[in-house]
Amino acid sequence: MAATPHVIVVGAGIIGASIAWHLARDGARVTVVAEDNGGVATPCSFAWINASWGNPEFYYRFRHRSMAEWKRLAGELPGLPLSWCGSISWDLPPDRLDAYVTEHGAWGYGIERIDRAEISAREPHLTDIPDQALAVAEEGAVEPVAAARMLLADAEARGASIVTAAVRGLIRTGERISGVVTSAGVIEADHVVLATGAGSAPLTATIGITLPIETPAGLIVHSRPHPARLNGLVMADELHMRQTAEGRIIAGSDFGGAAPGEDQHATAAALFDKIRRNLSDVPSLAMEFFTVGYRPTPKDGFPIIGNACDGLYIAVMHSGVTLAPLAGMLVAAEILRGETDPMLASFRLSRFA
Repeated sequence: MAATPHVIVVGAGIIGASIAWHLARDGARVTVVAEDNGGVATPCSFAWINASWGNPEFYYRFRHRSMAEWKRLAGELPGLPLSWCGSISWDLPPDRLDAYVTEHGAWGYGIERIDRAEISAREPHLTDIPDQALAVAEEGAVEPVAAARMLLADAEARGASIVTAAVRGLIRTGERISGVVTSAGVIEADHVVLATGAGSAPLTATIGITLPIETPAGLIVHSRPHPARLNGLVMADELHMRQTAEGRIIAGSDFGGAAPGEDQHATAAALFDKIRRNLSDVPSLAMEFFTVGYRPTPKDGFPIIGNACDGLYIAVMHSGVTLAPLAGMLVAAEILRGETDPMLASFRLSRFA
């Protein structure tokens, strides 16, 4: 292997961009190959950074650690479009909200109970205010496409190459994966990293490796830019919404997006009407577009991170926005220096064997 290893990163969404940036920062020769600068799933993300309810402790710890890595990454790359705006939530039945507070509070998550008056003070434009909710000040959001492109641009400034092309297949030399076949030609390397989300499984299938991934669809609506009506993330019953840095209110029936249904336009229109009913003083608020993303979700819900075979590394996960900085750092350390973080043991492909 070369003294300066050459690593191909397939995919330019938030996960691929973070991996490419960390590899370039750590001295690798990096080639990013992707059809879309900014990814396919990333533009369809709600982009909530959290370690919220519904996960066992080992995964909570991984997610919470990555929240801190976002702050580290912002320090290394000033100007990342990142906001620690906090969240307010009441999207669970009372008994499950209580269980969430008890469990995550014991783990050290900064959950605070707030009453109706405090909810109204924090989000004065909400019209349907519950008697109580939970607030988590340490949660935030990022503008994911802008962040991915910023990471890629800085990786390129550090010597990375960006190739706009489709990857058609993997090159096998003996038992090792030694490169990729693209629409722009063959590229050889010491390592290949697949960070292509739902597109990873078809590529690994060509060499006989099955990735157990599901791709549920999620619809997110995006308004035209509008004066500020939300101060943070709001997780209401069947309506999760936030306002972006450019003033767009984006929302889904939950953070993963609404089921598109047979008529996507009707689903989007109904969802946008719900936004308008839940916010005051929005006479000019209008939907500009909606997205339907296919979330790359391993069948047990947890990331797949690690070697699939000699020369081929997989990094596929839902919650890519939350996990991007930590995944990028750990993947680079493992590929370039052989440093295996103990937390990665739970996320190897071998668990599905």
